[in-house]
Amino acid sequence: MLAMPLAGCAPTNPPRTQTGQKPQATAPALPPAPEVTAPQAAAPVAPPQPTAEQKRVAQLIQQVEAAYKAGDADYRKGQLPQAKTEFDRAVDLLLTSGIDIKSDPQLEDEFDHIVDAVNGLEMDALKQGNGFEPKVEETPADVASDVTFTVDPNILAKAKSELGSIKSDLPLMVNDYVASYINFFANTLRGHNTLLHSFERAGRYRAMIQRVMSEEGVPQDLIYLAVAESGFQPRAVNRRSRAGGMWQFMPHGEYGLTRNTYVDERFDPEKSTRAYARYMKYLYDQLGDWYLAMAAYDWGAGNIQRAVEKTGYADFWQLYKRNNLPGETKNYVPEILAAIIIANNPQQYGFDDVTLDPPVLTDTVTINYAIDLRLVSDLLDTPVDELMALNPDMLRMQTPPDTSFDLHLPAGTATLFEDRIAEIPEAKRESWRYHRVAPDDTLESVARTYHVSVADLAAANDMSASESLQGIEAVVVPVPPAAASSRRTLLYTARRGDTLITIADRFGVSLEQLRRWNQMTGVKVEPGRRLHVAEPAHLVQASARRRRPTATAAKNRTGEADPPKKAASRSASTKKTSASVAKSRVAKKPAQATKSSSP
Repeated sequence: MLAMPLAGCAPTNPPRTQTGQKPQATAPALPPAPEVTAPQAAAPVAPPQPTAEQKRVAQLIQQVEAAYKAGDADYRKGQLPQAKTEFDRAVDLLLTSGIDIKSDPQLEDEFDHIVDAVNGLEMDALKQGNGFEPKVEETPADVASDVTFTVDPNILAKAKSELGSIKSDLPLMVNDYVASYINFFANTLRGHNTLLHSFERAGRYRAMIQRVMSEEGVPQDLIYLAVAESGFQPRAVNRRSRAGGMWQFMPHGEYGLTRNTYVDERFDPEKSTRAYARYMKYLYDQLGDWYLAMAAYDWGAGNIQRAVEKTGYADFWQLYKRNNLPGETKNYVPEILAAIIIANNPQQYGFDDVTLDPPVLTDTVTINYAIDLRLVSDLLDTPVDELMALNPDMLRMQTPPDTSFDLHLPAGTATLFEDRIAEIPEAKRESWRYHRVAPDDTLESVARTYHVSVADLAAANDMSASESLQGIEAVVVPVPPAAASSRRTLLYTARRGDTLITIADRFGVSLEQLRRWNQMTGVKVEPGRRLHVAEPAHLVQASARRRRPTATAAKNRTGEADPPKKAASRSASTKKTSASVAKSRVAKKPAQATKSSSP
């Protein structure tokens, strides 16, 4: 949720508007003039008609201004991801137009104007958050970690009286510790708003989580551990421990989640939820009590077992009273119970304004080849940022090669994807592109846009270099793959005319990654600057997790107490003419395509 008060921010260089001249008033008709013998005055010289190139420049500037204005409108509404997309599109329109910006003063002026305006807006946004990237919100546990609680007798009595009417598949209880958290979430602005936003985000994944919990045979109300772990944010990462995902799994340990240089399934909402449900069931089987299982998820099963052996009490509250638990684990179970009680009676605690986010709906296609997300974006006419949001487990812009991967697509697009991807040879899907032909496109203009030769473009589409694109819907573009190099050591020296967008495109990374790796904003880069174009080895991801776990807690989240065994792993390129792309749109049933309720 974005909470930035951005409505008052104004761009440092507002976009210019192109105003047309007012039509001249029509003069009244005059009577016919008498014939004269003197020579008539020469007719006025008509202004020269603009050339085709001038028309193209004017049309381009109009498109760029429209994209900028759309981004500015989103910015003023506080919709920063949408604003970022439109601003990037405005710059990208100029950079991919095929026109030499430096050779046209009007375009050069437009480019500088747009870049300066976008940079000014981003600097304003940085003062309030994280630039155009949505700020990862604190969890309810984050905001409650340093609060000294008071027990409100009225809240305690109210919660106890309503406890019997709550239908939960967990054994619920209310005591002073739980009531203090209920009071904080119900009666403080910060506590209320943070829990409210967590409840709203839960709508994206609730149906999927409930289905997985049911399939794995664990209580449904265990969904609310995500309130303490991540606030239902699937890309949350703890800076200190490197725990990640909605359920904050450590990067080590056998949880049945794949983690390599291409994917990290801790960030996959469904796969991480299934691993979480299985692990909770394992902890319950070890300890025989759901409260102890929750505490063990935070502190480690081995530590809980030793505390039980030391005191002789297999009871969370007895361990709490005898001070045999670390402070964060003491707070962990009461805050989750408070969230469960409020979620089951939201109106009773002032949460009558909860509007659940709509569920994330996707089509899923299982592939076993590498494909660049920019090609997927071309095929489906879907922004790359949207595809990245649907596939949060992807660490690169490319799916892993030679292994099975579940690629999540916008709902209803699996058939279109399977139909169009058949036009691209399988070995070329990590670099080639798919271009829908515009009315003014030629082989030369398309080749110039993607920096390929006309001969190669024509050959890839079984055309002659002089052939027209008229009547053709789309062409495949044989973009060569980037030079192979170590993904963690690659550096690039910026040249004159480079921008972060052109560099990101050249090396197959996202603009967001390039900015993060080099701690930069905007799109300008000075010539001679050395940039990381692959993740530097020393990079530490941003934190979105509340706790600073003790060394013991971090150690035990790695699976000290024999975590469940790793789950079983998941289970002819042709060249077609561009005419076939346009004329033979025969729908094909997508191979292994399934409909799911979440990515």
